[in-house]
Amino acid sequence: MEQDAKIYIAGHRGLVGQALVRQLNARGHTNIVTRTSQELDLTEQAAVREFFDAEKPDYVLDAAAIVGGIMANDLYPADFIAGNLKIQTNLIDTAYRAGAKKMLFLGSTCIMPHDAPQPMKEEYMLTGPLEETNQWYAVAKIAGIKMCQAYRRQYGFDAISVQPTNLFGIGDNFDYETSHMAPAMIRRMHEAKLSGADNVVIWGTGTPKREIMFVDDMADACVYLMNNYSDEPFVNIGTGEDISIADFATLVADVVGYSGSFSYDSSRPDGTPRKLVDVSRLTELGWQSKISLREGVERTYAWYLDNEESLRTLSAENLARK
Repeated sequence: MEQDAKIYIAGHRGLVGQALVRQLNARGHTNIVTRTSQELDLTEQAAVREFFDAEKPDYVLDAAAIVGGIMANDLYPADFIAGNLKIQTNLIDTAYRAGAKKMLFLGSTCIMPHDAPQPMKEEYMLTGPLEETNQWYAVAKIAGIKMCQAYRRQYGFDAISVQPTNLFGIGDNFDYETSHMAPAMIRRMHEAKLSGADNVVIWGTGTPKREIMFVDDMADACVYLMNNYSDEPFVNIGTGEDISIADFATLVADVVGYSGSFSYDSSRPDGTPRKLVDVSRLTELGWQSKISLREGVERTYAWYLDNEESLRTLSAENLARK
């Protein structure tokens, strides 16, 4: 991407979008275009077309999505499938028609079959049934990847797709009802430390294994691929290492300073038994993970402490709207 190119980041206030802004700014890209959801409703086709006609971005990074953990997927399945299909369809189609030079679409490891062999290679997509707890989001993301491939094949549009592993980091969602595992655990351990609780209850059995990546590390890979990759197959982005939920809880407790014990609520769903992506393609393209899991937890916890009061207020507002 040229230094002075106009780059539109869709979803710039989300976890991934914020990280992409940080990475691009660090590389001297200052012509970055953003819009909040109040300023631009990405589910509205006419609004998206009007925006692209006015701004004419050279490059598009699609980090916009309706996201959440197991509970959110279970409570709002229609929002997850319909909303995400609208957002990505509007962005991919309009980016092509507006003459964008290149686009990056972010998928998710939930697109892989529930019982996919580990580590998960890119070609395992659509080879088996999806994990039931997040199938709505997964179907939408699969459609987005296929749409990028179709627009490349039919129109020659330089749209690439990536499949990041589980992400966490600065700017994460720490709301108990809608957050993912890593930020929820950081908050739970912190609050247990403050309250002097003897025990923290962790959902599931603690045995599933997850590859957990600091979001700024993933954003670095995205920018690298925008500059060094152009092809139809999507690319896994991950660290190449995973950790059990139980061991991750121990790591978080150590970083936070919580000295109590854990117990596991096996009545809660575990989700997929293991999720580790094969990063061979990414490594062959010349990129490797740089930020360790512990460093990522330390940086995320430091950010959480700096923003704890505003995050508590946001959680209360979200609860009041339900």
